[in-house]
Amino acid sequence: MSMKRVDRDLGRFRQIVRGKIKQDLRKYMSHGEMIGRQGKRYVSIPVPQIDLPQFRYGAKQGGGVGQGEGDVGDPIGQGDPQQGQGEAGSEPGQHVLEVDVPLEELAAILGEELQLPNIQPKGQKNLISEKDKYSGIRRTGPNSLRHFKRTYREALRRQISSGEYDSVDPIVVPIRDDMRYRSWKEVMIPESNAVIIYMMDVSGSMGSEQKELVRITAFWIETWLRSQYKEIDIRYIVHDAAAKEVDQETFYHIREGGGTKISSAYKLCNRLIDERYPANEWNIYPFHFSDGDNWGGGDTRECVELLKKELLPKANLFCYGQVRSLYGSGRFAHDLEEYLSNDERIVISEITERDDVYDTIKDFLGKGK
Repeated sequence: MSMKRVDRDLGRFRQIVRGKIKQDLRKYMSHGEMIGRQGKRYVSIPVPQIDLPQFRYGAKQGGGVGQGEGDVGDPIGQGDPQQGQGEAGSEPGQHVLEVDVPLEELAAILGEELQLPNIQPKGQKNLISEKDKYSGIRRTGPNSLRHFKRTYREALRRQISSGEYDSVDPIVVPIRDDMRYRSWKEVMIPESNAVIIYMMDVSGSMGSEQKELVRITAFWIETWLRSQYKEIDIRYIVHDAAAKEVDQETFYHIREGGGTKISSAYKLCNRLIDERYPANEWNIYPFHFSDGDNWGGGDTRECVELLKKELLPKANLFCYGQVRSLYGSGRFAHDLEEYLSNDERIVISEITERDDVYDTIKDFLGKGK
């Protein structure tokens, strides 16, 4: 089998996988298992119902089962006895492949399926670099860029159409008009930098299922934003009645007791921005996740003031995701809607169950900010 055939088959297989992911994207977005198989540039995705490639033996190979000593008609051994219960099934098994998908490809699928607009970055770091990419064909160019296959094809087409081509003596000689050369085009690469600041309530009412919803949502947020920016910084803040900065591992597994004071997280977030990420140079994305419980009306009012005066003017977008909890009141989302519903810089989305992640990502990222 030629390398050309292999490349063509591999390309077709990738298209099948891509179509399968798009078809079942909502299901994949609700699965946390695939996130655990994430590498630096790839993520392994289980893709069911794709026929596995099989070897097919040619006619020249004689024999088969029973090659070697023995006579025609001798019984074939049954192999090692196997223990088991129940009767043989009548349905075929389902093939499940683990397919490594580049994160860039996953981001492209996400953007196409959710119709996400590309982000227009802000700040002084919106520099654009130019990269030459050889992806076109032109009639003139240096010999070092001559495209042999396209040149040969043009010469063959010319000789056939003019009647010069001799199938008995098939010599194809290109002339100047047949020559084709690789050409390049300038690809603009954004140099913008961005920071994601995750904040999460880790009080007693936020259990493991709520944290898993946050983890799944965060994976898809990062997948998309990394496709839009050259560099991404990620910071993690947890809070109950007080807030502190932690690493990623702690962020998803810590559990505290006590009450909830959301303003403590907003104050720490604002301090991080002022100390490290000036708004005129960075694209800033704060994401806050909570079950909607807050200490009291006074703290909610303080949160609204912090948002109006500090965080919203500095951020590209502020996103609040409220996960449902058996113990949380869910009140905070309604309060933000009441006081800030007319402000386009904030997005509020409720995540009741895993299937809601799809809609939440569309809410958060659908504005192109």
